[in-house]
Amino acid sequence: MTGTVVIIILLTILVPVSIIMTGLLFSGILGNILQKDVDTENEGTELLELSKKDFLS
Repeated sequence: MTGTVVIIILLTILVPVSIIMTGLLFSGILGNILQKDVDTENEGTELLELSKKDFLS
């Protein structure tokens, strides 16, 4: 009986939280990689200056 309760708790609390945290981690890594790629493509143009202006003000 206690094994069943433990499995139910794991399936309802631990698994969804771990899936959400994994997605959060991967989206953060992907965002950083894509941002660096876009910054290197637009280096020397006014687009890069405009995008950084939003974060600095």
